[in-house]
Amino acid sequence: MARPRRLLLNALTALTVTMSATPLLAQKAAPEVPRSVGLPYAARNLPDRVVLTPGADPSRNMAVAYRTDLAQTATEAQIAIAVDGPTLEEKARTVTGSSRAKDSANGAALYHQVRFSDLTPDTVYAYRLKGSAGWSEWLQFRTAAAESKPFRFLYLGDIQNGILTYASRVIRQAFHANGGIELVVHAGDLAAQRDDLDHDDEWGEWNQAAGYNYAIVPQIPATGNHEYVDLTLPNGQESRKLGPYWPLQFALPDNGAAPVKATTYFVDYQGVRFIVLDGTSALDLGTMEAQTRWLDDTLATSKAKWNVVLFHQPVFTCARPNDMAEIKAAWKPVFEKRRVDLVLQGHDHCYSRLTSEAGRAASAAARATGAIQGPVYLVSVTGSKMYALNDRARTQPDKTAEATELYQIVDVAGDRLKFRTFTASGKLYDGFDLERGSDGHNRLTETTEPTIAVRTCTGRTGPDGGRCVSRGK
Repeated sequence: MARPRRLLLNALTALTVTMSATPLLAQKAAPEVPRSVGLPYAARNLPDRVVLTPGADPSRNMAVAYRTDLAQTATEAQIAIAVDGPTLEEKARTVTGSSRAKDSANGAALYHQVRFSDLTPDTVYAYRLKGSAGWSEWLQFRTAAAESKPFRFLYLGDIQNGILTYASRVIRQAFHANGGIELVVHAGDLAAQRDDLDHDDEWGEWNQAAGYNYAIVPQIPATGNHEYVDLTLPNGQESRKLGPYWPLQFALPDNGAAPVKATTYFVDYQGVRFIVLDGTSALDLGTMEAQTRWLDDTLATSKAKWNVVLFHQPVFTCARPNDMAEIKAAWKPVFEKRRVDLVLQGHDHCYSRLTSEAGRAASAAARATGAIQGPVYLVSVTGSKMYALNDRARTQPDKTAEATELYQIVDVAGDRLKFRTFTASGKLYDGFDLERGSDGHNRLTETTEPTIAVRTCTGRTGPDGGRCVSRGK
């Protein structure tokens, strides 16, 4: 028994020496970034992550971004005016585009973008996309009318967290319960792009959450701070840069503010001008002045009946200790001077409708006298991360909510804009109408439809009777 024992001791000694000679950092495995359950997001031989976006004039221009495996090197789509029989390919024209490669934890992929131009207004088109295994299914969209025409759009706040687990049901409820949605606007932080999940998994979940709806309804997204990733400059200073997925996922109009054309733009849709700003770039990357000039010019030249501005960081916060002073100082005067109708925002992970900085009592008293209504400031949230309401939110906004996932349906028809906020299960939570008078000014009327009780936490108890999931900011 002596020889085997000596051999064992020698082996243990050698192992000990080897481990002691190994640097401590090398002994510790790098922390793993959490992954989506099932790891379903590798690129395939058929197109996926298909996202339709409008051109600046969506009556004549649309665009689509999508992903394939590396085997499909050509970017190729077919498009045709929709017919009512299975013969779409007979009159389809082929359109080519561009592609960029992206490696990820799910493997390498090619992201493609195609722009459809010279379309006929107010017309249903069908398109399909080429993958290495063949064509996708035919997907349909309708171009905008060339003139003002009633339509419905969906407004979503931060999707960001619990994208597939929680936010997907809100988005699907919105489409299921409200037919005829023609546009979707996103107020930033579509994904977390931090360490919540692997970034490619997050964008896979974002696409899966709405499925084919993103491919047939044009999307108007704004960037949030989470669309950016941290960057250390050569001098050691911390900064930000736009994350890699934004320019891959969205083929957006090229008509924005010169320093930030990748993330600012406008779209004219059937009597509404949607203007998209980038609050993160304005606050952190020195583009505030350029964006403010562009905003003013874009509003001044607007011929639309309604003007809607979309960005992430809110003018009036419902969760943070202080309002966004720089954004408030730069953009609020422009909104008021140019008579913006709606300001749609996110970032605060709570709900707020605010019509007067003086507070809800002053706002209600002014409405009772038929006073003109200036911009209506909205903040909303769709995903699962929630912030607690701040002290001002108890008296300043007309309506608030916390620990509540929401979506908003907006109907535009002539001189009336109808705004309704719904909970994840489809309950009406808030609503108002804006009506344009013969004097060219708006008056606001709160809905008389039954709405559910105000949703806030009471101590540690949430509005649904379970724990309060809102945390102080």
